Amino acid sequence: MTTIIRREPVVNRLKGIIASRVIVHADSCAAAAQALEGCADIWPSAHDVWVSIAGCDIDDALLSWQPSANTLLGLPSRLLGTAAGEELAATFHAQEMQLLLDDYDSAFEVPASIKLRFALADAKHYPHLPVVPAVPIATGLVDHADFLDAIDNGYVGAAGWFLLHGNLPTSSRLNPSLAQIIHILNQVRQNADIFEIEESLKRNISISFKLLRYINSAGFGFAQEIESFRHAVSLLGYDKLNKWLSLLLVTATRDPAAPVLMQAAIARGRFMELTAEGKVEPKQLDNLFITGSFSLLDILLGTRIDAVLKEMNLPAAICEALLQRSGPYAPWLELATACEQEDTAELVARAAKLGVPMEKVNRAQIGALAFAESLQLD
Repeated sequence: MTTIIRREPVVNRLKGIIASRVIVHADSCAAAAQALEGCADIWPSAHDVWVSIAGCDIDDALLSWQPSANTLLGLPSRLLGTAAGEELAATFHAQEMQLLLDDYDSAFEVPASIKLRFALADAKHYPHLPVVPAVPIATGLVDHADFLDAIDNGYVGAAGWFLLHGNLPTSSRLNPSLAQIIHILNQVRQNADIFEIEESLKRNISISFKLLRYINSAGFGFAQEIESFRHAVSLLGYDKLNKWLSLLLVTATRDPAAPVLMQAAIARGRFMELTAEGKVEPKQLDNLFITGSFSLLDILLGTRIDAVLKEMNLPAAICEALLQRSGPYAPWLELATACEQEDTAELVARAAKLGVPMEKVNRAQIGALAFAESLQLD
């Protein structure tokens, strides 16, 4: 069995990000530990990371992995409800590993001696809040409506990609407040004079502030601080700036669910960029980032994607991928969205079709999440 890493956001009742859940599908805990240790150097640090193990029983082979302080390990009820599971939990505690209940099952009683911070429960099987020894978090949700039901029934948060489904926009008109951002994006793509672009930025100080904050983020990795748009152009050039200006549009909404949706969109873009390295021409990598980042614009901006794109001067390959799921960038976008599904066979198949090893996909998953977190979206 190939070791596969998936991820999903964890949000509170207000849809704010509280953690990221990483699910490792492996045929042994030794293989899972190896995959996790292989991502230690790029581990996300802005929020807690909840690690779940799927495909094998959890045993002390997992102790070869040295988790970061912000990591919580999930253990299922069927394990913790046994003497061996209680002993294993005590061993993890002795190693200062934080624990959560990974899969609540009413058939098993979790000993009070096991300290758990959170408890994941399938809200479809347990629609009303079960009696759990920790903060209850819903799983198994399909869409936004399911999330609202779970919160109404007492859950304090949820894990999964449900916020990408349901409650989708229908408007064909673009919000006028976005016009200035799109105008600046088009100016840069058309290589307008720096003075003209600076004048546009001066009309909205918040846009200038956000742009410089993103460029100076840890994800960019500049050794010196960028102090102005002109400074950024001198160091990056117009082509590279397109990538960072695209973030202004992705982060233009103030919806309560915006941070988790922004993180998902930007992580998609970064994932596409990372997995395509060495497979496409370097100049195409920024376009792949923009494609992934713009793939959730309809949900983020409350406007149909075609209404947004018709106002922008984007390469045909980006538009083809976003509108028809066709063209050279579409397979990379399909790989990124496959990472958000439970069907791991589909993910493996799409990676194989593109010739990307699963080890690279796994690192890209974690690296993309760490990159999105570094931008401080919430």
